[in-house]
Amino acid sequence: MPESFRIVIPARYGASRLPGKPLVDIGGKTLIARVWEQAGASAAAEVVVATDDQRVVDHCRAIGADAALTGAHLQSGTDRVAELAAARGWAPDDIVVNLQGDEPLMPPALIDQVAAALMGADGAPMATLAAPITEAAALFDPHVVKVVTDAAGSALYFSRAPIPWHRDEFLRGRARLPQGTHFLRHIGLYAYRVGFLARFVAWPPAPLEVAESLEQLRALWHGERIHVAIADVEPGPGVDTADDVRAVLSRLASI
Repeated sequence: MPESFRIVIPARYGASRLPGKPLVDIGGKTLIARVWEQAGASAAAEVVVATDDQRVVDHCRAIGADAALTGAHLQSGTDRVAELAAARGWAPDDIVVNLQGDEPLMPPALIDQVAAALMGADGAPMATLAAPITEAAALFDPHVVKVVTDAAGSALYFSRAPIPWHRDEFLRGRARLPQGTHFLRHIGLYAYRVGFLARFVAWPPAPLEVAESLEQLRALWHGERIHVAIADVEPGPGVDTADDVRAVLSRLASI
């Protein structure tokens, strides 16, 4: 990996479905501690937690993690990553990976992969990952974000709807996936060039982004290229609810 990269872990305390989420206990460690440990096992040169709450900052520092307080008004994790990058004076060409603070089982190999994907993306300012969809239920699930790419691996579109829509097969039924058509599930792990990130957060939300509630569509709306690599391994479950905490505990028990 010829270039170095940094990781920022945005962690909002006041999550509506799981209040105090970064400090929720998962098998004797907080959620944010587990995410930070996964980040530390990657090849990143630096890992920083960006949060909206001093309690998270204090906890992170107590476990040896670098952490910074970012604006309580910020609407997204991407906004926190951008604010931190600006505050620390990172150069426009520097690479930063946005590792969401609710991904305690994100494989370090995928963190390295998304950074490497951006390094090799020939001018794309942003990279992300995807994985094959193998079940029709996932394709038609609006909570599973789908992506289609061109021949070079650049994103054409992201959607909560099933894309691409196989006209003939889906008119006959939706119980199984058509043969010969590749469907991809988006994995919400991003790498950016810092200069692009500053532009991205300055743009207002795009109409497509608002309709789909998918922030990455803002980049496509403005004509920017997003490189999509196929994930080398499958990520573990993220944490949004108490049920997700139990799912992570179950996964940890099986490792």
